[in-house]
Amino acid sequence: MYQLLQRWHVKNSQTEYCNNMEKGNLSRREFMKQSMIISAGLPIATSLQSWMPPAGVSLQWLGNKVPNLSMGATWGVPWPQGAVKQSNAFVLESKGQNVNLQSWPLAYWPDGSLKWSAHAIGANQGLTEQLVLKTGTNTRSSGAVEVKENADHFLIDNGVVQCTVQKNGAPLIPAISKNGKVVATKGILVLEVQNAAEAATIHDHYESQVTEMIVEQSGPVRAVVKISGHHVNAAKRHLLPFIVRLYFYEGSEAIRMLHTIIYDGDENKDFISGIGIRFSVPLEGETYNRHIRFTGEKEGVFAEAVKGLTGLRRDPGEAARKAQIEGKTVSDVSAIKDKLQYIPDFGDYTLFQPTPDAFEIQKRTKEGYGWIQSAYGRRASGTAYVGTPGGGLAFGIRNFWQSHPAQLDIRNAHTSEANVTMWLWAPKANPMDLRFYHDGMGQDTFEKQREGLDITYEDYEPGFGTPMGVARTSEAQIWVLSATPDNTFLSQIAGYIQDPDTITCGTDQWQVAGVFGGIWNQAFNASPTKKKMLAQLDFYFDYYHQQVEERHWYGFWNYGDVMHSYDSDRHVWRYDVGGYAWDNSELSTDLWLWYYYLHSGRKDAFRMAEAMTRHTGEVDVHHIGRFAPLGSRHNVQHWGCSAKQLRIATVANRRFYYYLTADERVGDLMQAEVDAAYTLRSIVPGRKVGQPASDPGGQYAGVSFGTDWGSLAAAWLTEWERHGTPLAKERLLNSMQTIAAQPHGFFTGSAEMELASGKFKPAPTDKISVSHLSAVFGLPEICMELVALIPMPAFEKAWLDYCTLYNATPEEQKAALGKPLGKLNLRQGHARLTAFAARVKKDPLLAARAWEEFLGGEAGIKKMNTKLNALNGPAVLNPVEEATDVSTNAVAQWGLTAMAMLDLAGNAYNE
Repeated sequence: MYQLLQRWHVKNSQTEYCNNMEKGNLSRREFMKQSMIISAGLPIATSLQSWMPPAGVSLQWLGNKVPNLSMGATWGVPWPQGAVKQSNAFVLESKGQNVNLQSWPLAYWPDGSLKWSAHAIGANQGLTEQLVLKTGTNTRSSGAVEVKENADHFLIDNGVVQCTVQKNGAPLIPAISKNGKVVATKGILVLEVQNAAEAATIHDHYESQVTEMIVEQSGPVRAVVKISGHHVNAAKRHLLPFIVRLYFYEGSEAIRMLHTIIYDGDENKDFISGIGIRFSVPLEGETYNRHIRFTGEKEGVFAEAVKGLTGLRRDPGEAARKAQIEGKTVSDVSAIKDKLQYIPDFGDYTLFQPTPDAFEIQKRTKEGYGWIQSAYGRRASGTAYVGTPGGGLAFGIRNFWQSHPAQLDIRNAHTSEANVTMWLWAPKANPMDLRFYHDGMGQDTFEKQREGLDITYEDYEPGFGTPMGVARTSEAQIWVLSATPDNTFLSQIAGYIQDPDTITCGTDQWQVAGVFGGIWNQAFNASPTKKKMLAQLDFYFDYYHQQVEERHWYGFWNYGDVMHSYDSDRHVWRYDVGGYAWDNSELSTDLWLWYYYLHSGRKDAFRMAEAMTRHTGEVDVHHIGRFAPLGSRHNVQHWGCSAKQLRIATVANRRFYYYLTADERVGDLMQAEVDAAYTLRSIVPGRKVGQPASDPGGQYAGVSFGTDWGSLAAAWLTEWERHGTPLAKERLLNSMQTIAAQPHGFFTGSAEMELASGKFKPAPTDKISVSHLSAVFGLPEICMELVALIPMPAFEKAWLDYCTLYNATPEEQKAALGKPLGKLNLRQGHARLTAFAARVKKDPLLAARAWEEFLGGEAGIKKMNTKLNALNGPAVLNPVEEATDVSTNAVAQWGLTAMAMLDLAGNAYNE
């Protein structure tokens, strides 16, 4: 039962006050206060000893398996408040030996101490199970990475590879060298566009134009360059803004590329038929010494030469054949020298993955001549190589088949300069068709739209189902090699591109540090019910992980998301039924996966949560245009719903990946949400149900205290702890104070918020409003952090009142609020709010009530069940395993609440 089971047997790793906290003798606030007092009252060295083992913090490779190779790794580590000063340095030891380490801050506690630190090591460093991170003083990082600025470009040198990056104009990357030898040139982005989905009459070509380049890190172990620009055609039209980040690690042969495009075209006229990254590769020598490689499924490799010497009617000799097969120099072809000109040179190759279950490899001699089929396969790992025995370029796309249609091209390998293209959208596939999927069906009024919502759960509104502003981020790598790799090494490269190893902490570190609410992996007494809960947590994750594969939730725009609801009559997820299709983070699917990883430490959970974070933060959010930076509610198309809201774009879903990996792109996404409330003036969330319109240029906007404010609070808290931004802190504290000052606190429901300051206007004294959705999009998790972090008794009381009264009896609600709240939904999911209130109040009766609410299953999952039904043809198209009573809303809320129950009130129930 993985690491969660260990919580029954492992003694709490903290000191006595932490044990008291688990027993209910300390509130969450008292725990944090005592922690701060202990840290503040001792010198930093003593404080560290009281918080951490003297040997430091143990780290591990994700999945607890040391990789065969690593081209560099970056990771984050959380620290308890007051434990690590900003001036502290870090040392990483591997088997007692220091490893070159680059460190930088990711976030700070309110007292200025370090909350999250980021660290990076170079290629093939720390390849051991014994990694220990220690704090130190006056420790200077060392490393070989240097960034030198010139008039029109920067030169990045990591000790092995030298890369020139253009400041503006084109190309992005003029040249890449290894030890002084140029291996690649003319690195550009390419974009192909046509004017119709079928029978297009215009096919237009665009190339990247750099408008801004920023060096975000300059070594000594890791360098990061951010390049922004747009694609431009011959007529100087700009299309699809892009952001490309290049990552360089000390001693690495690889350059990692993080590639983002933002759609700003007209979906009725601009049909994208190709998105690619292209390089030129200089080639020398005879064509029979030029090698082509593609990786297929698992460890499979397709290996050929431009001019093949095997299978001929006349034998060039065993030595020549063997050398060519191994990618080594063929030095003697005298046996067939007078006939070499009759052996064709195959200069063009393509690997095309149109679906998740099939790829093909074709080749031809050159443009203008026919293609011949070379090979077929199922799922290519998406890496290729072109070069000579003296070196060349390997290149690959991460999640290649998962993000189909994808394509790898090698062109002109028979000439002095080959071209290679990593197609993120394959030109051989049909063009993107991003048009809305129906004509509106007459829904031209809010009344008709509500009727449509009533039948298909789709929230439609003309002009809202547009892809304008949605984004897609892809990952790729290029490897600058000194020789043609043997098949084993190329297969390892492909494996690394698909699954780049990283480093992480043990699961107990989240609790030790007090981050993400700080109540993780608490010890609790074993019982039959808790064993079932742990098994059910595993089951739900495993089921969805399996459903991704069985239902083929793959594709360029889809990979990372899951479906919302199931159709047990057709035995399919409701992929074509309005608001029941793609989930788009509904009811905190992202949070469920991330908290499951925090509890379990499972690598497959991390990878699934990572893919979801990439998807939901990019595709499900509008990054430019009238809806930016809001997200789109669940729909048949990710951007199709007219409900553009903060709850989908919420920073609460992104913080985990950022802090665990220091990912700069996710950092951008989070920062973009800091001023998101301004969009609520023109895109009013409740416009269809009577919420009055705001002044688009005004100083106020209507903001709900649930899905809206919870998202804003996550953005402001994260901005404050990341950058210390005074305005973010001011807005957060002002909003907390003015929510607490409302006549009925959180039960007031919403109010007008001053956008600049975050202050809410007082609502009418008789206003009481509550929604079952308020606390299922990250609000409980953020408020748990805020109560622990910020000493504001009035806000704590307001939140505890909400937690206590939401599931209370009508009599208790009436006594506190003047009237009962009526029939409320999602009682089971709100049990974690009751459990939190019980924990802080040290109220055993409230804790018992929380367990009753959770196990009762009202508006949730009433009975834990791990049964699957196997279905085969002809009942279904493909064999599947079906759990008919599973829906993503219910599973996400059940999972979050189950983990919270075990952590917050684990010892309050023993049956």
